[in-house]
Amino acid sequence: MRHSLRPLLRRATVGALALATIWAPAGALAAAPPSPEAGRLPFAERFRALQHGGMVRAANASISCRAGTAQPSCPAVRDGRTAVNGDLDMFYVDVDTDPNTYNSSRAEVRLPEGARATYARLYWGGNLRVGEQKPPKDNGRVLIAEPGGQYKEVLADTLVGHRVAQGADAFQASADVTKLVRESGSGLYTVAQVNVAMGRSAAGSWGGWTLVVAYEKAAEPLRHLALWDGFETLGSAQEVRFRKLSFPKGASGRAGLVAYDGDRGRTGDSLTLSTGATDRRAPVALTDAANPRTDVLNSTISEPGSTPSQRVPSYANTLGYDSDVFDLGTALRPGGDQLAFRLVSQRDAAWTGALFVAVDAQ
Repeated sequence: MRHSLRPLLRRATVGALALATIWAPAGALAAAPPSPEAGRLPFAERFRALQHGGMVRAANASISCRAGTAQPSCPAVRDGRTAVNGDLDMFYVDVDTDPNTYNSSRAEVRLPEGARATYARLYWGGNLRVGEQKPPKDNGRVLIAEPGGQYKEVLADTLVGHRVAQGADAFQASADVTKLVRESGSGLYTVAQVNVAMGRSAAGSWGGWTLVVAYEKAAEPLRHLALWDGFETLGSAQEVRFRKLSFPKGASGRAGLVAYDGDRGRTGDSLTLSTGATDRRAPVALTDAANPRTDVLNSTISEPGSTPSQRVPSYANTLGYDSDVFDLGTALRPGGDQLAFRLVSQRDAAWTGALFVAVDAQ
């Protein structure tokens, strides 16, 4: 893959962006200054729609353990063995053949046949301080290549979250890439140059990217779609509410979570859902075969179904990067008027970056 730094998004920053929904004119490629940084970005709604369609995502890690190093065995960890990044020497994932990139990974955007992307946002983040210290000036810059395409430079179009805590120097950035995904459709997207440090430290090395895509398709049910983002330390419970809903009896839905520095086997974190103030029953824990009830932040990239979307590489233990999609199933109780997601973690040095949901409407 040839290295091309054609600008993809360089939109003007107007006023205090502060995670408000930002829309660019179709085809806009205006220049923009570097995005400012903030230590705390409270979660806020980024996108919301009521349309026939749904949401999908592609995700992968940008760093993993270094093969050939001491116990625990890196190949066994990549295959799913329990281990934490702070115990391992970490090195970049690099799947392309471009000598100008030091990390790169691929993942599949799998849109239903005949679907059209209506909104797409790319999130990337990691730890800048491990055996090396990476410069924060590169936090808001990344490369992306559509299926069969060349790299384009993407600049963060909103505030960049950046915070130092518990030995880590953590960040997350994001950008609107709707035009690229709408024109390119399904297939393997490659993301490179995520600003993440290699090496070994008690805090551990971690990082990755997630591409969230909302789509419309007339043959699919009418659904509520929403996406929230921010950059929050999980020292206490975090809650996101999707209000003023009406979903029918037997409704189905899915929710996705992006989080950083969760360790497999270190319990005490959970994601629960309740459906409104009139529902007095206990919240339902979102869990599945890949995500135990008390270890949701367990270094996995997972989704429902027997044929998950493709990833290159497809490591089972992503060592500090989580991008999981949950089937809401029986958590959607009839008569609810909202969805209240609550993420609890006993880890001080873990961060949440994005949450999205697609649920059937009346």
